[in-house]
Amino acid sequence: MSEAVAIPNTAKKANVKAAIEAGEGILRLAPCWVPRSFLMPGKRLKLHPDDYYALGAHRGGIDERWFASTTEAGNDNRADDEGLSYVVSNGERFTLLEAVMAEGPRLIGQKMWDKYKRWPVYSKFFDNMGPIPHHMHHNEDQAALIGQEGKPECYYFPPQLNAIGNNFPHTYFGLEPGVTKADLRRCLERWNKGDNGILDLSKAYRLNPGTGWHVPACVLHAPGSLLTYEPQWGSDVFAMYQSQVEGRRVEWDLFVQNTPDKYKQDLDYLVDQLDWEANVDPNFRDHHYLEPINDGDTWTEGYQDRWVVYGRFGAPNTGAKKGDRDLFTAKELTLEPGAKCTIKDGGAYGLITVQGLGRVGKHKLQSPNMIRFGAMTEDEVFVSHEAATRGVTFENTGSEPLVTLRYFGPDAAPKSPETGAFKNIRR
Repeated sequence: MSEAVAIPNTAKKANVKAAIEAGEGILRLAPCWVPRSFLMPGKRLKLHPDDYYALGAHRGGIDERWFASTTEAGNDNRADDEGLSYVVSNGERFTLLEAVMAEGPRLIGQKMWDKYKRWPVYSKFFDNMGPIPHHMHHNEDQAALIGQEGKPECYYFPPQLNAIGNNFPHTYFGLEPGVTKADLRRCLERWNKGDNGILDLSKAYRLNPGTGWHVPACVLHAPGSLLTYEPQWGSDVFAMYQSQVEGRRVEWDLFVQNTPDKYKQDLDYLVDQLDWEANVDPNFRDHHYLEPINDGDTWTEGYQDRWVVYGRFGAPNTGAKKGDRDLFTAKELTLEPGAKCTIKDGGAYGLITVQGLGRVGKHKLQSPNMIRFGAMTEDEVFVSHEAATRGVTFENTGSEPLVTLRYFGPDAAPKSPETGAFKNIRR
């Protein structure tokens, strides 16, 4: 677990403090690439074509880039620091995890530090060639049985990275109304007979760039092939309920790898892991589909900030009830050429640039055309709580729109919209 990493020594603490001060509260981050052995890269991450298997074919292709992450990837045979973002400043490199441990209150805010003692969220680009198995992420109680944390998540499909939809730009969510637990149990009984037929019990929704979805823990989903920006809780637990996808076998061990040993063959337990009411909800789309919502109307000033991820969850490991916390949110900021603005936010955030050229504070921003594995970029930063609440100045110095995505941790945006709020806004 990330929490087990040792507290940085005095020299490392001095480097962290120097980096914060040099960047006026903003830290430059290096790209963090994560492979998945059971998936096929969609090749829209701007990674060089020769580098999608840079970690070796046995590790699988790289189809994820993680942003401002202090969460370790839950991969077999992984490197010790896989999934951890690195800060780069004045020739020094250290993980964002080490930085937060050294200067937690300053970087993430005193309230978040007191409650979690870490940056408890992360985001990623997920980029797959086709669909992935129907699966869910465990809730806090289930994950605690194996010493982990639950994982709700949200999706946004950036138009800049979705010029092509790849093989299956549709996602199955939940189960059809009327499906019973006995129906699902029979699918699990058929695991070793090829396709277990679980998608026959579900419904696929077409995915459109510029929209998104809100996905609580214990809700089945089989993500489609649009490149997806995914703010989520800082955990990497999952359970695959589909035995075969695109003709490829899904091993039972992958299904139960985050299940306590005594339940790994208990089909009733595995069925009961699901939030049944949420999965068979006849109004699933109404309760989970997202469209961007403008935060004010500032286009006449040359920029616009929009909510792209919003909605309430119950909080992992805090006892909060379902639907009463903004565990994470995300916004998309667009500046026209020559525009400049200062944005104040309620807390720290990780930021990735998806289009254009400009600046954030003292740091240059540039969305790259192609990235070599291991190379540094100028598209990603972590903005501290101090800087975010003080106000950060963005400037577009290029000839096209400057577009950035930034995600926040728990309780940073208590006035963010509720799921479904876009329907009440004239578009």
